[in-house]
Amino acid sequence: MSAITLSIDGQKVRAERGLTVLEAARQHGMYIPTLCAHPNLPPFGGCRMCIVEIEGLRGFPTSCTTPVSEGMTVWTNTKPVNELRRGVLELILTEHPHECLVCHRRKRCSPYDVCLRTVGVEERCVMCPENEQCELQRVVDYMGGYEMANIPFLSRNQPIHRDSPYFERNYNLCILCGRCVRACGDLRGIHAIDFTFRGHKALIGTAFNHPLKDSHCRFCYSCVEVCPTGALVDYAERWKPMENREAHIVPCRNACPARVDAARYVRLIADGKPADALAVVREKAPFPGTLGRVCIHPCEQACRRQALNDPIAIKFLKRYAADRDSGLWRQGQMKNQPTGKKVAVIGGGPAGLTAAFYLAKKGHSATVFEALPEAGGMMRVGIPEYRLPRNILRGEIDDIRAVGVEIKANVRVESLDPLFKEGYQAVFVAVGAHQGMKMGVEGENTPGVLEGVTFLREVALGKKVEVGNRVAVVGGGNAAIDAARTALRLGAKEVSLVYRRTREEMPASPEEVDEALHEGVKIVFLAAPNKISKGAKGLHMECTQMKLGKPDASGRRSPEPVPGSQYTLEFDTIIAGIGQRPDVPSGFGLKLGRGNTIAANAESMETEHKGVYAGGDAVSGPASVIQAIAHGRNAASAIDKYLGGDGVIDEVLAPVEEPNPRLARWEEGIVNAGVPKMPAIELAQRLKGFTEVELGYTDEQARREADRCLRCHLRLEIACPSLPPPVQKVTADA
Repeated sequence: MSAITLSIDGQKVRAERGLTVLEAARQHGMYIPTLCAHPNLPPFGGCRMCIVEIEGLRGFPTSCTTPVSEGMTVWTNTKPVNELRRGVLELILTEHPHECLVCHRRKRCSPYDVCLRTVGVEERCVMCPENEQCELQRVVDYMGGYEMANIPFLSRNQPIHRDSPYFERNYNLCILCGRCVRACGDLRGIHAIDFTFRGHKALIGTAFNHPLKDSHCRFCYSCVEVCPTGALVDYAERWKPMENREAHIVPCRNACPARVDAARYVRLIADGKPADALAVVREKAPFPGTLGRVCIHPCEQACRRQALNDPIAIKFLKRYAADRDSGLWRQGQMKNQPTGKKVAVIGGGPAGLTAAFYLAKKGHSATVFEALPEAGGMMRVGIPEYRLPRNILRGEIDDIRAVGVEIKANVRVESLDPLFKEGYQAVFVAVGAHQGMKMGVEGENTPGVLEGVTFLREVALGKKVEVGNRVAVVGGGNAAIDAARTALRLGAKEVSLVYRRTREEMPASPEEVDEALHEGVKIVFLAAPNKISKGAKGLHMECTQMKLGKPDASGRRSPEPVPGSQYTLEFDTIIAGIGQRPDVPSGFGLKLGRGNTIAANAESMETEHKGVYAGGDAVSGPASVIQAIAHGRNAASAIDKYLGGDGVIDEVLAPVEEPNPRLARWEEGIVNAGVPKMPAIELAQRLKGFTEVELGYTDEQARREADRCLRCHLRLEIACPSLPPPVQKVTADA
C-alpha cells in the first residue's frame, strides 16, 4: 500500500492508505478517546467517543470507521467534540455504577465492590495494565470527569451470571460497547454471545439466555480480555493483580519444571501434526517417549479445563506424538563446533543424561560415568518395563549418544579429584537416590524382608527374585505401587499394600493406584507395621491400626496409633517401599543436607566447590523424571557459561507458526467430554509378564482429546487497548 499525508491537530503525519484516522493517530502517539474500538477487533463506531472534526465533512464522524485520505485535515480535541464526548459519557454513567470513579481517591469502600476490586487495604482497580483503574475510569478521568460521579445512576438490576467456572458476567456494569460480541464472533468465530433485545432494554447475552457451555462457548477468555469495565472478569484476577500474568493465563506451560510448551504441542496434535508436536517437546526435553509414559504431569494438575470436567490428557498426548516420530525434530538440531572443553557427568539418569546431551550440543566433550550396567538411572532400574519399555528408553539414550555423549557403564566414581586431574574442567554430580530406606521396626532385617528400591532394581536387571505367594508392600508412593504390581508379575497370588493413611493422602498417582487395584492388589489402609518376626509358615508382621489426626508439614493429616489395636498379618515376602535417598560417596567432599541430599543452588545447580554442579534426585531427594530433566537443563546452561559459552541451550525444532485466532465451534459432545480411556491389554495378559500395559491413543482419540483444549494461550495474543495518558489525580477536597 502507498503512504499518504494528512494533518492531525495541525501536525503533518504519514499513514498507509487503508488505515482509519484512529489507527493513524495511534501510530503517531496521538490519543483519541474510545471505549468500543480495540486493536484486535474490527471497527464498530458504537460508543461514538472517538468522534473528530474533519474539514470538508459535515458532522462528527467516528475516527475508528473513517479511512484516511490524501490531504485530510483532522481535529481531535475541539470544544464541540469534547462536549459531545462528555455527553456520551454522561449517558453511559446513568446506567453504570460509577461511585468507583472517585472512591479510590476518597480512600473508602465502594458499595459497588464488584466494580472496585479491592486489593488488601489499598483500594484500586486491577483491570488495566497499571492496576489502578478500569478503562472506563481512565477515559472519564481524561475527560475531566470527577464531577460526573454526581450523575444520577439508574441500576439495571440484572442478575450476575456465574454459570462459567472461569469468569463472571455482570451486565449491570456493561456499557454495550460490543467488544465482547466482536471478540467472540469476529475474532474467534464462535458467536456464543450477541446483543439481545433492542433500544433501552438492550443487553448482551446468550441465545435464549442459555448457560455458556450450552451456547458453544469455548471459554477462551477473549471477551473478558477486551471488556473495558469489569462486566466480564476472571475469577482469579478479581481481587488481586497477577505477579506473573502469563503463568496465570497459560498454567500448563508454567507448571512444567522444564517449561515444555504443552499448549503449543496440544494445538499441533489437534491440527493433525504429531511430528511438529514432538519437535516442540524435544525443544526442552530429550525423553519425550519416556515422559509420555511416566511423567507425573504437573501440567495436567494446573490445566484450566479441569474446572469444566477433566484436564487435558497432556501426558498421553505427548506419548502419542513420540510414538509417531518422523525425525522432523532432527533437522534443526543445534550442534556447535568442538570447544575443547571436557565435562564429567556422574550418573546416567535423566538429570545426568539431559545435562550431557545439551553440553555436547554446545560443543563440549561430555562423558557420563554410570555405576550400573546400563544408563537410564531410575528410569531403567526403578520404573518397571510394563510402564516404560526398555526399547523406548534405549532409543532415547541412543539419540543422546548420537550427539557425541560418551557413556561409560559399570564405572563407580568415588572421588572428584581424579576427574579434574584427568582434564575435566567441570563435573555434574547426578547420582540419583538409589539407597532404600529402612522402616525402623523390629525384625526388618529378617530374611524375606526386602527394600523396595533393591527389589525393583534386581528385577529390572534380570536377576531371579523369589517372592512366594503372599507379598506385602509397605508404603503409598509410586515406588510402592510399582513393587506391588511387579510382585504380581513374578507369580505372587496375593499382594497387599499396607499404608498408614487413607487413599486421599496417598502420594502415588491416582491412575497408578487404579491400575494396581484393577490388577488385584489389595490395599490395607490405616495400618502401620511395628514388628516383623519369622513364623512357622512365613513372616509375621504385627501392625497397629491408625487414625488420622491434624495435618502435618506435608499438609496431610497425621497418622496416629489407636491404643490396643495391634493385629498380625502373615506373608512370604515383605517389601519396604517407603522411600529412598541419595548415596553420595564421602570422597566427593560435598556439603550434604537433609535426607543426604547435596546442597546446590536451585537455579544454576552450583555447589560450594568451583566447577562442581549437582542435580536430580541427589539434590531434590526422590522426585520426578521431569524435575530431574529441568535440573539437567539448568546445569547444562550454567556449566556452558562457566566454560565460556553463552548458556543458551534452547532450540527451535518445530516450524514457528502464528497461532490461528479463529476457534471452530466444538464438535457435538466435546464441551462435556472427559478424558478418553487409555486402551490397554487385557488383565490376563498383563500378569503373564512385563509387556507394556497401555497401548496409546489412536489418531482419532488424540485429535479429539487435543481439541478439548481451551486454547488459553490465545489470550496472550490480545493486545492492550489504547489508554489515555495519566491525568493529575483530583482529591476529594478539590
